[in-house]
Amino acid sequence: MSETLFFLLFSVGVMAVMLIDLGVFKKDTAEEVTFREAGFWTGMWVLLAIVFYIFLGYNGAMVHGITDMASLKAVQQAYASHIDLGTGSYQEALAIFQNNLSLEFITGYLVEYSLSADNVFVFILIFNSFGVQKRYYKKILVWGILGAIILRLIFIFLGAALLQKFDWIIYVFGAFLVYTGVKILFSKHEEEEIDTANHPVVRLLSRFFNVYKRNVIGHFFVRMKNTGKIFITPIFIVVVVISFTDILFAVDSIPAIFSISKDPYIVFFSNVFAVMGLRSLFFFLSSLMGLFRFLPMGLGVLLSFVGGKMLAHSKLEEWGFGTLSSLGVIIGILTISILLSVLLPEKKKA
Repeated sequence: MSETLFFLLFSVGVMAVMLIDLGVFKKDTAEEVTFREAGFWTGMWVLLAIVFYIFLGYNGAMVHGITDMASLKAVQQAYASHIDLGTGSYQEALAIFQNNLSLEFITGYLVEYSLSADNVFVFILIFNSFGVQKRYYKKILVWGILGAIILRLIFIFLGAALLQKFDWIIYVFGAFLVYTGVKILFSKHEEEEIDTANHPVVRLLSRFFNVYKRNVIGHFFVRMKNTGKIFITPIFIVVVVISFTDILFAVDSIPAIFSISKDPYIVFFSNVFAVMGLRSLFFFLSSLMGLFRFLPMGLGVLLSFVGGKMLAHSKLEEWGFGTLSSLGVIIGILTISILLSVLLPEKKKA
């Protein structure tokens, strides 16, 4: 199986599950998502990620079309030069490679999914600022997340190409992540208002399209009967704002995952599972957002850690600090931030 064929089959499989999750087959998408439904699909996407992790551990060779020792070494040199395949047989070397591949996926997925929590809080702020009714949340997130996946796909393979051509880019990514992490740690995390009238996306769309002043039964476009002109509605603008907001967050999350794996396919697979679970995570966390007060600080520490790992990657490889060690540190950071949030809840103001 070639890389292209596997990529297409993966995309078709994810699209099939995504269509069911997003309710595309339902006639009415203008309905509120219940906490129970959000919890079910949040768990379902996490379960699918775990299943894919197990699949990679046994069949990871299919991702790159590996069939013999020569093709295995070629892929290892391109994307995983830090691992030692040993001196054993092809099957033994393949087992080492596939085990590392699956670990890179699940570690990258955990990083991306954790950083998605910040997206949830910003999406809530966007909906509140634009005055979007709750019954339209589902439809907006359906199309906003689809747009985000396409933009991330472009961003990921562009980043992989830069890393392949310019080794020093990894230090730029690392320094940026450390700066972002420290900035999060020292920020006050106060909710800011969005100036919807002067938002860059709103101004850009208003310049090139006719904008209808109100929503029409959740439609994205409206054709005027008297003139025949097509107008875009406010909820279409919010969809575009959601997509571009996600890619702004990807500016730090995608470099973060490149500290885990330089394989663009693994980076993309991790992002797809994380982003596709974002819709259900939004409805699940929106009801619990006040419970995890230390999570933003935990994400700041996480970004600082992966940034530092990028800056010192050559030394860490010499010391044997690999993917499994990174996974342990990341799980530890997230666990501590969640436990502190539970044990030290924020005091309610009088």
